[in-house]
Amino acid sequence: MSVFADLVGHLADLLHPLFGASAAAAAIVLFTALVRLLVHPLSRAAARGQKARTALQPKVAELRRKHAKDPARLQKAVLELHAEEKVSPLSGCLPSLLQLPAFFVLYRLFSSSSIDGAGNELLDHRLLAAPLGDRWTDALAGTGLVGGAGVVYLVLFALVAAVASFNYMRAKRTPLPETGGQDVPGVGALTKVMPFMSFFTLITVAVVPLAAALYVITSSTWSAVERAVLYR
Repeated sequence: MSVFADLVGHLADLLHPLFGASAAAAAIVLFTALVRLLVHPLSRAAARGQKARTALQPKVAELRRKHAKDPARLQKAVLELHAEEKVSPLSGCLPSLLQLPAFFVLYRLFSSSSIDGAGNELLDHRLLAAPLGDRWTDALAGTGLVGGAGVVYLVLFALVAAVASFNYMRAKRTPLPETGGQDVPGVGALTKVMPFMSFFTLITVAVVPLAAALYVITSSTWSAVERAVLYR
């Protein structure tokens, strides 16, 4: 964990002339962007996979007509079709899964009072008036809802709500292509809940340390822009 602490510290030192006391917060945003750049090739592959799944819809429809009275055979046939065409119904989840380690590292970094036996100096950093190691409840207990730290969170919540609304409206206008829905286990439920996933970010931002919240917000915003470009 000390390696990541050093990385964040070095990035903060580089950004300090531009961002001053909020340099560590800017470093987390930059760190998140670097992580997203690393997984961007997988995001592009997921976009290609979605287009491939869209192209398979006539064949899936034919299988449904052929096996309408045999759900088990229909499910097997759809899975075989995806395997034959080398298309994974869940390929779009891979970029998100690969980001989880970076999120948990930041969560632990800003939840620990010490790193390798030494005091955690990262906890001294802030985003304006809000300490990066604090949570929303700390802001409410301290300066209140509209105090210094509270206002920082209100701005972040507004940003998350704006991104979530953009994702929701876009998902409703251009829904994910069907992959067999009930024919591929788990995909039907995932497709239904997907338009609302971005709103869950509000809960995450409220309960995790501010540093981890910045990672989530930056990554969510990146995803919104990336999907708008790749899935246009």
